[in-house]
Amino acid sequence: MSTDATIDVRLLRNATLLLTVDETTFLVDPMFASPGENPSVPNSPNDRRNPLVPMPDVDLSYDAVLVTHRHPDHFDEAAKEALDADVPLFCQPAEADAFVEEGFTDVRPVDDEVSFEGITIHRTPGRHGHGQLAEEMGPVSGFVFEGSETLYLAGDTVWYDAVEQTLAEFDPDVVVLNGGEAQFTEGRPITMGVEDVAAVREATDAAVAVVHMEAINHCLLSREELRSNTENVHVPEDGELLSF
Repeated sequence: MSTDATIDVRLLRNATLLLTVDETTFLVDPMFASPGENPSVPNSPNDRRNPLVPMPDVDLSYDAVLVTHRHPDHFDEAAKEALDADVPLFCQPAEADAFVEEGFTDVRPVDDEVSFEGITIHRTPGRHGHGQLAEEMGPVSGFVFEGSETLYLAGDTVWYDAVEQTLAEFDPDVVVLNGGEAQFTEGRPITMGVEDVAAVREATDAAVAVVHMEAINHCLLSREELRSNTENVHVPEDGELLSF
């Protein structure tokens, strides 16, 4: 972490991030599979196997793991095998038992808020799509990290009133959104597209970064398309470090 920054965001691939708030680093949503090792997301406009791209060669040093939800593009078999069993692992309460059953010994479900190394972690709502499809996608969460500055990790959600309320309540300095406009052959997108990102940009003065792009077969919105249709939004490449 640079000496004059309090928040660092390094995109590894898809939603896998290293977030450093003050001097504490969280590995978020680890997906460690090699390209093509995981199956394609079913009922998608193409059948390319996942992930589509390799992991960048970066130093994987972190203090804790946080999993926003257990969909395989956010936590996969390769990650389960690679992570130390005793790593502090933060997650949704509904998914804590699954991690315990897999052998993790320091699982810390976040019901409302918890503290870790001087950082307060709040769990926030998310809606993984629209209507009945959002219900079928199961529970998802965002998380707010409060240190000397505040980062809001929205998770797999579309723009809706709870995201707007979270921005108003916490007034974050940095917002990380999951883009890609992931979708199936039927129904509306289940992650943020151009309009969702623009709505967030309009609602906050925070720095906004968008990840979750060009790595999974059902994420159809490209980085270039998002950059061309939004303003004042960071769209990092895999491996890129953003310091705020």
